[in-house]
Amino acid sequence: MEIWINPACSKCRGAIDLLDREGAGYTVRRYLEDVPDPDEIRAVLERLGLEPWDITRTQEPVAKELGLKDWPRDEANRDRWVEALSAHPKLIQRPIITADDGTAVVARSEEAVRDALSR
Repeated sequence: MEIWINPACSKCRGAIDLLDREGAGYTVRRYLEDVPDPDEIRAVLERLGLEPWDITRTQEPVAKELGLKDWPRDEANRDRWVEALSAHPKLIQRPIITADDGTAVVARSEEAVRDALSR
């Protein structure tokens, strides 16, 4: 399993702590430094079963600068959203855990982390 984190994020630190307490094997990806390319974002979205706007942090200053709240949320604009997430990784919701069974979860709660551990 892999976990995408921002070390400054308390939710990410909490997820790591829980994974460690449970003895889980995982790798850490600091996605602000090791920025996922658009294809990687698409792959994670498929694993999550979500759309790019579902994992976008719309309250980030860059989101406001880009006017993301006004962007259409439809198939025709999906690639535009994916490109924005890759160009501005701070917009990606965190942490994201890719589970061993090929799925993924946005692990912002202990329940979500445990869900990933059970897969």
